[in-house]
Amino acid sequence: MGVNSICWAVGMTVSMLMAVAGCRMVKSMGKDPGGRELARLEALPNYKNGSFENPAERANSANRHNRWLFLHSRPKTVRPAHELPWVKTDLKTLAAPAPTVVWFGHSSLLIKTGQGNILIDPIFSDHAGPVPGLVTAFAGTMHYHAGDMPPIDVLIISHDHYDHLDYPTLEKLKDKIKTAVVPMGVASDLVYWGFDPKKIIELNWNQSTVLPGGIRVTATPAQHRSNRSYAEENKTLWASYVIQAGQYRLYYGGDGGYGPQFKQIGQQYGPFDLALLECGQYSPNWPWTHLWLGQPAQAAVDLQARLLQPVHWAKFVEADQPWNEPIEKLLAAADKLGVQVNVPHIGEPYTLGTPPRRTVWWETE
Repeated sequence: MGVNSICWAVGMTVSMLMAVAGCRMVKSMGKDPGGRELARLEALPNYKNGSFENPAERANSANRHNRWLFLHSRPKTVRPAHELPWVKTDLKTLAAPAPTVVWFGHSSLLIKTGQGNILIDPIFSDHAGPVPGLVTAFAGTMHYHAGDMPPIDVLIISHDHYDHLDYPTLEKLKDKIKTAVVPMGVASDLVYWGFDPKKIIELNWNQSTVLPGGIRVTATPAQHRSNRSYAEENKTLWASYVIQAGQYRLYYGGDGGYGPQFKQIGQQYGPFDLALLECGQYSPNWPWTHLWLGQPAQAAVDLQARLLQPVHWAKFVEADQPWNEPIEKLLAAADKLGVQVNVPHIGEPYTLGTPPRRTVWWETE
């Protein structure tokens, strides 16, 4: 083959790869509800003036954040200087005498129960977002993949942001998932990505579903927002969840700022054996849509939670605080309030009823 032919072949290959990557990026952006789906949302009490609204009026002003925050320079301390320690667990053979939680960094969780396997907000990609290289995962957080997962009885999605609803991950997991439970409107993304609509259950706040194995999932209010592009916001709902498996009751907060909803949820659905609450990624640019320093501990008190496990940290940079500041501040606040905190390694299973993990593994500098 001549030089010109080789150059032509290489050029065509590069062009094809770029085209495939471009299509993948477009696909990753998902699809907002339209037609009958949109008409159904417009009839809901928390959908007003063309979008979903937060429970508190002031929280809606939080949508006016700095959209181009990711472009500015950040201090080096926003990322760990070394690979994070992790534990490799065989998730397919892992026994669960009581609900057993395995955290994969950020908000990705597998909960094995006697009633079935629950996977929450999985993101096994090395970046968050449609464009690789912008929001990259920390070293040490990429040792678990879709192929490591057991059969999933229920996938739970809290909202449509890229760090919680990851197209490449769900594309690989799709055939393992029996049922997906999502907030109102998010089914449009899943159907666009090839999920069977019959396997998707959409919930509004304070709606419940009981799955064949006996797991009961209830969507509860959260103070956040939704969007997969800057053109449209809040076209789909965001939610926290109450998960009941046998005698155990768990709460997953998803993303959401502090407000009276935590006490209301605790009074209506609590007490909880475990609360999984976000810790980190707080910023003046979104003052009401994420929990600030120490607030996860107070939220756990409001929820009447016996144990708190922080999530939404230790994988991606989304704000400017030192990467391990959230956990250090949270533990100090929790100790003052008498809240027990469980902080396992990435991949380390924790079974409810056993002593919480507090070994300090996040001081890696």
